[in-house]
Amino acid sequence: MGDIVELINKYGFPIVMAVGMGAIIKYVWEWATKEVKPVISDANTVLIALIDRIRMLDNDLIRLNQKVNTVLHLRGKTIEHERVEAEKAINDVKKIKKSEDDNAAASGES
Repeated sequence: MGDIVELINKYGFPIVMAVGMGAIIKYVWEWATKEVKPVISDANTVLIALIDRIRMLDNDLIRLNQKVNTVLHLRGKTIEHERVEAEKAINDVKKIKKSEDDNAAASGES
């Protein structure tokens, strides 16, 4: 502590504080470049890998969505075809029943 007082008496408070701030700035700069920069570089590499995986998953989801839409479209056509066939069968049954009723009515009138 006595050394700092002697330096202040010899060079003045502003000069001693400027040198002290320089020492602090040098310490922070060395700490940031030796310890923080490698960690940030590793985190950047991991981030790039994660972004690539997200893009791949997005592409997979787009392809899967297209496949699902195609299947739903084809299934919709199949359901529509089955509905049309069922309507035809119902109409055929109605025609047969009507012709039977007409034949029964005609034979009952004679």
